[in-house]
Amino acid sequence: MASIADYYAGKNVLITGATGFMGKVLVEKLLRSCSDVRALYLLVRPKAGQSMQERVSDMMKCKLFDRVREDNPDFHQKIIPISSELMQPGLAISPEDEERLTACINVVFHCAATIRFDEPLKHALQLNVIATQQLLSLARRMQHLQAFIHISTAYANCNRRHIDEVIYPPPVEPKKLIESLEWMDDGIACDITPRLIGDRPNTYTYTKALAECVVQQESGKFSIGIIRPSIVGASWQEPFPGWIDNFNGPSGIFIAAGKGILRTMRANNDAVADLIPVDVVINLTIAAGWYTAVNRPKAALVYNCTTGGINPFHWGEIEHHVMSTFKRNPLEQAFRRPNANITSNYLINQYWILVSHKFPALIYDLLLRLTGQKPQMMRIFNRLHKAIGLLEYFSSQDWEWNSENMSMLMSQLSPEDRRTFNFDVRQLNWPEYIENYCIGTKKYVLNEDMSGIPAARQHLRKLRNIRYTFNTLLLVFIWRVFIARSQMARNIWYFVVSLCFKFLSYFRASSTLTK
Repeated sequence: MASIADYYAGKNVLITGATGFMGKVLVEKLLRSCSDVRALYLLVRPKAGQSMQERVSDMMKCKLFDRVREDNPDFHQKIIPISSELMQPGLAISPEDEERLTACINVVFHCAATIRFDEPLKHALQLNVIATQQLLSLARRMQHLQAFIHISTAYANCNRRHIDEVIYPPPVEPKKLIESLEWMDDGIACDITPRLIGDRPNTYTYTKALAECVVQQESGKFSIGIIRPSIVGASWQEPFPGWIDNFNGPSGIFIAAGKGILRTMRANNDAVADLIPVDVVINLTIAAGWYTAVNRPKAALVYNCTTGGINPFHWGEIEHHVMSTFKRNPLEQAFRRPNANITSNYLINQYWILVSHKFPALIYDLLLRLTGQKPQMMRIFNRLHKAIGLLEYFSSQDWEWNSENMSMLMSQLSPEDRRTFNFDVRQLNWPEYIENYCIGTKKYVLNEDMSGIPAARQHLRKLRNIRYTFNTLLLVFIWRVFIARSQMARNIWYFVVSLCFKFLSYFRASSTLTK
């Protein structure tokens, strides 16, 4: 059997979602480890005043491509952008581009999706289900297609506690739902969304489950593989440790904790935090494309790409390592010293939100108003609370994923391919990974230089001194207002002090007798 790199040599690959986080890593890995690939066709839409060529050009200037740039300065010649729009009929691909794609594409990687948890149902359905249908329709006309790989999510069936590598019956027939929503205005669709999604937490997981059903319906026409990653985080090893380029998911929470903004979060300390490094997902995706094309399985193979059942790590452990990393490598201009805590108790969490989030935000915004500046801290905290609320469902419980197909695929790889396309999460050292992840948010998301760490540490010491001063003044204020003016409060205070002295005297006498 040919190696993975040998298989992709001379192949034309179509990638959707190539300008997204996972798409970029997929493009980089194919160019670097399958350097003889003929061409990568990227479906890209114009955005924010940029043409598709400008978007792809900006993407290739990213630090992510530094290793590829060193090996092959002309790598951009293998990247061919195709104008496309997932929200439009036929993906808005021109007849000329469609003819070109159907004549040459060998492998399709469908990474494009909306990952917003609070996306309106009609919009999520269009991007995650209807766009998938239209891409499958295009794939049916591809004359040399050997593999179609669809990126789903491990949480597509999160209403189940045990999830096998199978495609479960959809919550509703996708075609019927699409026809029903066509005539509805957005207001009616939003009103009925909670009843439609049922026991799923959001429209993202709901539409991803529908998309899997749509893909399965085409599995008899060509070879298909489905990848289900859990919570995708920063890179583990490739192209370098800790690469991340967005605030999505854990990244934004880590940054908020490192800045001292986040002080409390409702989650289960003992629940498994099923993070999966992005390079693990991409290595598995490329290997699945190879296996699907070479072996042509009759039914769609599903790969649960998770860590919880193989190499578990818990939210409480993540909290500890994130805090310790940001104390050693602090972020610049922190709001407070990093000190976030996880609790599963609703009332305790609400108390700390009031004391550690809303009250300091009000004081800070008041100071901004007094100095003639625009208040912003309460707005930041409101956005943070919304983001944490959306993640609460996933950080408060456990799932069990079967990963037999992932193990089977690993056993099919040669020793060389196992090293080049490593997705063995048993080798993952979690403390080291979390440290690299946190440093990655500092370097690649916030664009902070590591040479600024001494100044950042000095800033944390300044914040510590301010905190000690504030606590001392608060204690004096409480004394003056409550204790000094009340005979009962003074009696209680003297009783407590005398009790402490008695305990000290007792321990001193005990230690003397022992000697």
